[in-house]
Amino acid sequence: MNDTARTEAAAAARTADAAAVALPEASAAHPEGAARGRRGGLGPVALVVAGGLSVQFGSAVAVLLMPRAGALGVVTLRLILAAVVLLVVCRPRVRGYSRADWGTVVAFGTAMAGMNVLFYQAVDRIPLGAAVTLEVLGPLALSVIASRRLVNLVWAGLALGGVVLLSGGGFDRLDPAGAAFALAAGAMWAAYIVFSARTGRRFPQADGLALAMAVGAVLTLPLGVAEAGSALLVPSTIGLGLAVALMSSVLPYTLELLALRRLPAPTFAILMSLEPAIAATAGFLVLRQALSAVDALAIALVIAASMGAVRSQVPKRAARK
Repeated sequence: MNDTARTEAAAAARTADAAAVALPEASAAHPEGAARGRRGGLGPVALVVAGGLSVQFGSAVAVLLMPRAGALGVVTLRLILAAVVLLVVCRPRVRGYSRADWGTVVAFGTAMAGMNVLFYQAVDRIPLGAAVTLEVLGPLALSVIASRRLVNLVWAGLALGGVVLLSGGGFDRLDPAGAAFALAAGAMWAAYIVFSARTGRRFPQADGLALAMAVGAVLTLPLGVAEAGSALLVPSTIGLGLAVALMSSVLPYTLELLALRRLPAPTFAILMSLEPAIAATAGFLVLRQALSAVDALAIALVIAASMGAVRSQVPKRAARK
C-alpha cells in the first residue's frame, strides 16, 4: 500500500470513528455496529474526561506554586518542562513538513501559550472553579458557531444565565481583571481546540504536540524570567513545576490530541464543559475553595447548556448521512 492509500485509509477510519461517536443511535441499529460504536465512542470520551481530571488537579497544584514563582513563572516552568519531556519521549522529526504544517504548529503553540498565560493570571485572582466556568464559554461559543443551529442559541443563553449567576449580577463580586483574563483564556481555548485538531491530522503520534509545546515554551520564557528570575532555578520549585507540567500539559494535551483524531471538534469542545465541575472539585479538595449554593447552580447551568448543545448536534449530523 503506497503513502497516498495509507493516508486515505487513515482518513476513512477517522471519519468512521467520528460518525460512531456522533450517531450512537445509528450504531445501535445492528449488534456489530453497536459494538463498534461503544469502542469508538467510549474510548475518545474517556480520554477527554481523564485529561480533564489531570489538568484541573494540576492547576490546583499550580496555584500552590504561585507564591514561589508567580503566575507567569509557573506558566514558564510548566511549558518548558512539558516541552522537554515531550521532545525526549517523542523525538519528533523536523524535516519533511510543509510551510503550512509548520504554520499550524506555530499557531497551536501560540494558542497554547496564550491560553496558559491568561488562565494562570485568572486563577491568581479568582477561585479555580469560577475561572474555568468563565473559560469554558470559549469552547461553548465554538460549538454554537460550528453547529449553526438556532436551538444552540437557547443553550448559549442558558450558559450566559449561569455566568450571570456566577458573577452575582456583576463581576465586581469576582475580581474584574481575573474574570476578564478567564474570558480571554476561553477565546484562546477555542483556538487551541481548532489547531490541536489540525496538528493531530498533520503530524504523527504526539510529534506535533511536542513541537507546539516547544513553541509555547519559547514564547513564555521571557515573561517567566522577568517575573520570577532566579526563583525558577530553585530545585523544590522545579520539582513542583515538573508535577504541574506532567499533570496539566503532558498527560492531558496528549490525551486530548488523541481524542481529537476520533471526535469532531464541536463535540470535543462541548465535552470540555465538564471542566468547571472538575475544577470546582479540585479547588475544594486541594485549595479548600468552597462553593456557595449559587455558584454550584451557576456551574450546573453552564454544564447543562453544554450537554444540551451536544445532543442538539446529533439530528443535524444524521440528516447529512
